[in-house]
Amino acid sequence: MLHLDLLTSEQHVQIGAWIAQADTPDEILQMPAPLWQAIERASEVMGIDQDLVRAPSFDA
Repeated sequence: MLHLDLLTSEQHVQIGAWIAQADTPDEILQMPAPLWQAIERASEVMGIDQDLVRAPSFDA
């Protein structure tokens, strides 16, 4: 996301720091709203949600 210019360097550092200090998934979910919004915007541009609901390809 950083290398695609979907997050600023500051957002990337803040998100990484938040995740590093979190001991549980629930603590990650308590990330401040502006950081979650940045992740959601970047994920939308990257099509991550569509990848998660796409049926797997077994022909590879």
